Amino acid sequence: MELEQVLPLRILIAKPGLDGHDRGAKVVARAFRDDGWEVIYTGLRQTEELIAAAAVHEDVSVVGISDLGAIHVPVIERLTELLEKHGREDMVIVAGGTFVEEDLVALRNLGVAACYGPGSDTRAITAEVRRFVGEEVGFAKLREAVRSAEGATS
Repeated sequence: MELEQVLPLRILIAKPGLDGHDRGAKVVARAFRDDGWEVIYTGLRQTEELIAAAAVHEDVSVVGISDLGAIHVPVIERLTELLEKHGREDMVIVAGGTFVEEDLVALRNLGVAACYGPGSDTRAITAEVRRFVGEEVGFAKLREAVRSAEGATS
């Protein structure tokens, strides 16, 4: 059975903070739309509260955070808190934009399924995110897996 028959494939793509560069987010949004997803694009300069509220209201499976200003970690920390308050630990979170190495580790620890930098293949992104939804790898499940793995190596 196709994944679309089990649940609607819906992604919310958000641009938090003051980053006004939206070309990458729009390219990725178009790639998801072309792949058959319903895409909700929040536009520029969104707060974590607005992103979480839109994600819950739209009942998306995936939240994509796009930023070129290296604010992914604080944004996603707050976003996961808000989604947990709404009982939506099942949402998959992915990030796009520019990253410093330390942030990639922190984002993984927060339960981010994947981080995509400039020039990433959009077909590979949509295929991988589709797999995440099929495997039900919400941020809480990923965060717990990281913590368990860290505990096993301690």
